[in-house]
Amino acid sequence: MASRRSFIQHLSKASLAGLALPYLDTHQLPAIAAYKNRAGYTDEELVADERFWGRVQQAYTVSPNLINLNNGGVSPQVQTVQDAEDQLNRQANQGPAYYMWRIQDKQRINVKRPLARLGGCSPDEIALLRNATEALENLLFGFDLQPGDEVITTDQDYPSMLAALDQRQRRDGIVVKKIQVPVPLTDPQVLIDRYAAAITPKTKLLLVCHMINLTGQILPVKAITDLGRSKGIPVIVDGAHTFGQIPFTMDEIGADYFGTSLHKWLCAPFGTGMLYVRKEKIASVWPLMGSVEEEWDSITKFEHIGTRSLPAELAIGEAIAFHETIGTALKARRLRYLTDYWVSKVNELPGVHFNTAFAREQYGAIANIRIEGLTPQELQRALFRDYRLFTVAIDHPDVQGVRVSPNIYTRLSDLDLLVEAIHQLVG
Repeated sequence: MASRRSFIQHLSKASLAGLALPYLDTHQLPAIAAYKNRAGYTDEELVADERFWGRVQQAYTVSPNLINLNNGGVSPQVQTVQDAEDQLNRQANQGPAYYMWRIQDKQRINVKRPLARLGGCSPDEIALLRNATEALENLLFGFDLQPGDEVITTDQDYPSMLAALDQRQRRDGIVVKKIQVPVPLTDPQVLIDRYAAAITPKTKLLLVCHMINLTGQILPVKAITDLGRSKGIPVIVDGAHTFGQIPFTMDEIGADYFGTSLHKWLCAPFGTGMLYVRKEKIASVWPLMGSVEEEWDSITKFEHIGTRSLPAELAIGEAIAFHETIGTALKARRLRYLTDYWVSKVNELPGVHFNTAFAREQYGAIANIRIEGLTPQELQRALFRDYRLFTVAIDHPDVQGVRVSPNIYTRLSDLDLLVEAIHQLVG
């Protein structure tokens, strides 16, 4: 019996040894950090240094059988993130109820702290959820709204958000007002003015995308949150495509309520997301799932979703480590550089049109292209069939085209192939 007890204690200690972040050898991180931090080497020089980005590309495990230009849907994880989640899954399977709830659940704060650092907020203002939809629907269903109360959004918001508002309209009798966004949006003031003009004494809530998923257009969020605050109207910010892609803090965009997916531009495990609610606003929002009254002013009331993948949540820490090694500012510049690289080679071709405005600070990694004579579906199919370029067709009343979204692992040769394909299709 004593030998068996000693053996069990040995196994327990071995299982606990791997809990501290980072979980595994970070592989490429030292080389990437050393290259980036060489004396006198600026971000301006690094943004076009293919030797540096070649090291970054080696951290990913993407397939050689296709070129993924739909990172706006979901992005791959670097190898260390995959390894961390695998290790944590193996640990949990040794005794799920013990390791998940007694050990791994207590480590979630080690993920919230660096997320809060990225967002410029406090860890007790962050809830870990499964995606932007879950985060934002906590907010859209969480405000007390009465029949006749108005919610203002746009006709280009994410379909799940519009579906949630339409359901509240059917169930609760609220009024949903959808502003039309010009395509392309060359003057952000137009949108600000349309929000302002739509507000009435019955307006109780505004929803605004930080970046529109259809076109990659970055919207003037700070001006709209300021507008809402000046009139005492809460503003929900859909940041699904900006967190991890462009540098900002919650204070800089004026956000009191913000939801995002972490498996997009942060390259965290699939099915991970984040909800931010400013501390003093938490008590005013009902959680999507039931919570005890004692938790009413705690951000954790939004996290009662039942059994979840704690290994996926904890592996977010590895994604943050990789992200911070590069830095949000440099990452944003590289993503815009990649967009400029391919767009500049085709934007003068006859029959080529862009649904994205490329004014400074109004775009990032996502662009939407239309070619005369081809439906979005035909263009998408041709790019994949003939060139193995994986994109997504957008067929919206205001936006018809193909969305192209590279990421930092995308090679210039991949984009050269895209340019060649567009030249051939136009010809």
